Amino acid sequence: MASKSTVVLYRPVGKSELDAIRATDWKAFPPRESGQQMFCPLLAEKDAVRIARDWNANDARYGYAGYVVKFRVSSVHLKRFEVNALGRKDGREHWIPSKDLGDFNSHIVGRIEVIHEFRGKKSAR
Repeated sequence: MASKSTVVLYRPVGKSELDAIRATDWKAFPPRESGQQMFCPLLAEKDAVRIARDWNANDARYGYAGYVVKFRVSSVHLKRFEVNALGRKDGREHWIPSKDLGDFNSHIVGRIEVIHEFRGKKSAR
């Protein structure tokens, strides 16, 4: 079988999103919540680490836990989506419209893997 050309992307997630990813057997991201118009995976691991560690791990909405997941997606498919600046920082992220997330998930190659875990001070551990 010919190997697909892929791009590695990263995503900072909280506990509930990680649980939803686990429920797919590490193969897909869950649908966006109401009001979330974009799914935004990051191009650089360091940017995902900063968000997971500094924001998610210290916020009750994320269960006082931050995780960085790494995954590969077909480079041909990824070219369909814009790359934009990550807030005011120098990082970059792809903008995947929420309505396209199911199709995007079908172009993930292999499994989504957790590569970093951070716990905030209020974490139940």
